[in-house]
Amino acid sequence: MNTTSRGMTSMNALPPLTGRRAAMLFGDESGAATAEYAITTMAAVAFAGLLVVIMRSDEVRGILTDLVRRALTVA
Repeated sequence: MNTTSRGMTSMNALPPLTGRRAAMLFGDESGAATAEYAITTMAAVAFAGLLVVIMRSDEVRGILTDLVRRALTVA
């Protein structure tokens, strides 16, 4: 087995990252916007789920009802 200076076997060693190879690997950004939209959508769904859980509690419902009553009461 051939070993490199870092003790890795030559079969496991990665080729050097040259400018040309970096452009080939990282230059294509197709699908990046779709992935960003998917992550944003998942975060929004998680946040909406959290809000639903919070809004279902009796304490929060009472606070909001009281707030609306005060806003609509003419003094």
